[in-house]
Amino acid sequence: LRVSPFPLPPRPSIKHSRFPMSLLVAWIDKKVTLVTNDGRNVIGVLRGFDQMCNVVLEHTVERIFSEDAGAEEVPLGLFVVKGDNLAIIGEVDPEVDAETKWTEIKGAPIGPVIH
Repeated sequence: LRVSPFPLPPRPSIKHSRFPMSLLVAWIDKKVTLVTNDGRNVIGVLRGFDQMCNVVLEHTVERIFSEDAGAEEVPLGLFVVKGDNLAIIGEVDPEVDAETKWTEIKGAPIGPVIH
């Protein structure tokens, strides 16, 4: 048995993990928002995810923003996003989301992600 003269690096903690998708465990059964690589803004309840960053959302709606009219919500139901199409994901505060008058908010749509 040979022992390396170089010490092994410490194992990363959850805080500094190279696999940040593992942090999504805390968001299971909570409302999240995500932006896809083509610029779609999708909101739903996170039901699951896997090691490939694929996510499953339930009670999903897509918010479509416009500079001329308020945001429109299109119901999507059960929605699966492939991990390679996921740009960003975050938890939604349900109280703030319910109080926000999305139909009165105008804004330019998000463009596609450019790599």
